[in-house]
Amino acid sequence: MSETAEQETIVVIDDDYAMRLSCRKILSKMGFRVEAFEDGGQGLEGVTTLKPSLVLVDLKMPGISGMEVVARIHEVRPEVVLVVITGYPTIDTAVGAMQRGAYDFLPKPFSPDELRLIVNRGLEHHRLSLEMQRGEMERALLKRRFITFVSHQLQTPLVAVHQYLDVLKHLDNTEGAAAKRQEWLERCLKRTDELQALIKDWLSLARIEGESFSRQWVKVDLQQIIADILKTYGEMAATNGISLESRIPEKTYFVRGDQNCLTVLFDNLIVNAIKYNKPGGKVTVSAQALGGEVEIAVADTGVGIPEKYRPLLFQEFFRIQGEEGKKTPGTGLGLAICRRLVSEMGGSISVDSEVTSDPPSACACWNAAHTRKRKKKRGVQRDLRSGKDTNC
Repeated sequence: MSETAEQETIVVIDDDYAMRLSCRKILSKMGFRVEAFEDGGQGLEGVTTLKPSLVLVDLKMPGISGMEVVARIHEVRPEVVLVVITGYPTIDTAVGAMQRGAYDFLPKPFSPDELRLIVNRGLEHHRLSLEMQRGEMERALLKRRFITFVSHQLQTPLVAVHQYLDVLKHLDNTEGAAAKRQEWLERCLKRTDELQALIKDWLSLARIEGESFSRQWVKVDLQQIIADILKTYGEMAATNGISLESRIPEKTYFVRGDQNCLTVLFDNLIVNAIKYNKPGGKVTVSAQALGGEVEIAVADTGVGIPEKYRPLLFQEFFRIQGEEGKKTPGTGLGLAICRRLVSEMGGSISVDSEVTSDPPSACACWNAAHTRKRKKKRGVQRDLRSGKDTNC
């Protein structure tokens, strides 16, 4: 018997001594802790004290009926699996028991194998229910943490903008006031840009979580997507002397997928490669076919990511401080969005970076093995190896 089964308790409530003895003997041999009670009152007290995983309840008992026992247990401990056993099985009693919270129905007389089957099935249901509850609790906690963090992230720039505007309000028309006014307006604009970026990324995550982001699966030219993104950020890269290069031949690599998802994915990766690169550095995007997959590689000449931080890179809001404790502006959601998009498309994303390499490498892999199957979820594989010192 497994360790899980040995830790589970089963309660038998039946006024028939022979039935209680038989159930205890059969179930104890299966490795369960078994406690038996001869009437409904004692059984209810036992359930309260023992907190069992499963309860076998006889319907026809003196005093508190089995139906009432089932209803009371289900009301106070709905996670307990309730199996009704009776020598007078009818459709009406079965339906009545189910309506009151019973999971299954076992007519007397039954064989040891029938009892084992019902109990094993009920306990498996109990374990799955507990796993689902734990998952829901974890998701609720993560959601609460996420909302709290985003609220804080929104409040910080709003407070700053309010302070800047208050300064402008009391700024006199003295010599040099125009220059100060321009400075504070620029600070306001910078802070509102941060707000817009955060809200945009937050909404993207919400849409992905709601499975409403990836909708149209069409034939997509990866080279064209990459070329458009590089063109968009050419000026941004040139500001720091960073060169952008695509080594993807035209009309060579096509996949079936959602163009919007792919654009957001590679947009985030390329922007990161630019923002966390070194002055005068380089970003190179290349591709190769690997069996049924297409591998898109985004390589940069950044400072690299320390190994201890790599498992955390795809968490919401996780960012690594750069030199002298400084952070590059960003929302901390970019790579989290990449991970969710890849998951939405059925793939995976990982990080590999060498801090001392020059240049470090990064790659994202698209699995186009099922490009013609429109009604099935396409296989997608991403393998990001980034040479950046943080993510946004």
